[in-house]
Amino acid sequence: MHHKPTYIIVLICLFLSMPHANSQSSKQKELEAKRQKYQNELKQINALLFSDKKKEKSLVSLVEDLNTKVNVRRNLIKVTNDQANLLTREINANQNEITSLRDQLKELKDNYADMIVKSYKSKSEQSRVMFLLSSDNFKQAYKRLQYIKQYTSYQEEQGELIKAKTLKLQELNTDLLRQKKDKDRLVLENREVKKQLEIELKEQEELMVSIRKNLNTYASQAKKKQQEINRIDREIDRLIREAIAASNKKAGKTSSPTSKFVLTPEAKALARNFESNKGKLPWPVEKGVVKVKYGTQPSPIDRTVTINSQGVKIATEKGTKVRAVFDGEVSQILVIPNANPVVMIRHGNYITVYKNMSKIYVKKGDKVVTKQEIGEVFTNQSNGETMLGFGVYKDSKTQNPAIWVFKM
Repeated sequence: MHHKPTYIIVLICLFLSMPHANSQSSKQKELEAKRQKYQNELKQINALLFSDKKKEKSLVSLVEDLNTKVNVRRNLIKVTNDQANLLTREINANQNEITSLRDQLKELKDNYADMIVKSYKSKSEQSRVMFLLSSDNFKQAYKRLQYIKQYTSYQEEQGELIKAKTLKLQELNTDLLRQKKDKDRLVLENREVKKQLEIELKEQEELMVSIRKNLNTYASQAKKKQQEINRIDREIDRLIREAIAASNKKAGKTSSPTSKFVLTPEAKALARNFESNKGKLPWPVEKGVVKVKYGTQPSPIDRTVTINSQGVKIATEKGTKVRAVFDGEVSQILVIPNANPVVMIRHGNYITVYKNMSKIYVKKGDKVVTKQEIGEVFTNQSNGETMLGFGVYKDSKTQNPAIWVFKM
């Protein structure tokens, strides 16, 4: 029948439109997860960095804290804009689909009405019997009988298709109303976030005016601070190379390069377990905000000063306990003159590093498990900061902790 291909094409079109809708929904979920992450970060920043207890902080610390907050708020604004823009595209796509469905539905109903009228005119049993009896032979009678069955079946299919399209149209209309409400809500929320950002940027500029008056002094302090960080990092790098050499010598692999561990079967299994938890490791502190990210970045105080961070710096509360992020063995307790202790834990050919400790609960050679408390974070009395340095190494190479720790 000439109607049948049209029916099949309509079903194919409906089928092809489904993955697009699903991918859009998946993208919205991804953006919403990011938005909630940034909202939670802002709550943590306010609680940990901007509570009344932080009044004793230095001017530099206040600028750094405000810079952290501003960056997160900007990320929140961007992801909310992305959500609103995606919703606009989804709304437009739904409106176009609704228009198309209405046209298809009208055509289907018109065709169905014509078909019902024709069917009514020839619906009597006598007409059908005469149609069959007037056949020239048995083969023609059989074909006519099949035609009657197919025509009846096609009528039922058209009726079901009309029902399906009507339901689809209702669903799209409901989605459209929800999408418009979601977009209005996001636009309103973003407007408030932007207002808050303007206030913070003004406050940041006022603090920077004070800093610029003594910029040379602050820049000198920033450079000295970076030199101190570099000194500790060089010592950690040296100890890791020594640990690799000692481990390989013990395994009888003295000719092996000192940049990589030669692993025993047990160490290989531990390393595989560590790798399988990439992106799922717990935070080394229960509550914290990443104040300094991994990698090279300009100082928020003086843009000419470069910060080279081999890990991340996590701001937290006074007296916060430090936790091992995975099962392993304490490979080193590093005590450097004029610096706070560092704990290093080995996980096969991976090492996690915990800097700026005040108290240590473990010793070299101890076996530790995930989330076991290994010490406390040091609190600087002069600026009120409680900051944990945290790093991840694969053999002798640094890794970005943000790709290992859950939602860092």
